[in-house]
Amino acid sequence: MIRHIVMWRVAGRTAEERRETASYVKKEFESLRGVIPGLVALEVGIDVSAVDYACDVVLVTDFESRAALEAYADHPEHLRVREALTGMREARHQVDYYLH
Repeated sequence: MIRHIVMWRVAGRTAEERRETASYVKKEFESLRGVIPGLVALEVGIDVSAVDYACDVVLVTDFESRAALEAYADHPEHLRVREALTGMREARHQVDYYLH
């Protein structure tokens, strides 16, 4: 099994705009539950710390295999979400690792 974690700083001029954007990101990624073959777990969290170095949103997903993760990258529903979120992020960080 492989874990795929992505964290974003979202766009927005005010804290309220960033909260709204973070909520939209969460909703869009949660729409992928049960849709992507090989995706066994999906969790989306919105930061509550409000520290200046924190990301706003984190996506934690577990895939059956590296091949399932690679297939996810090109899955039409994942591509739809990516398109829907165009222009909504200022920064993106990613970590993928094998679970033992």
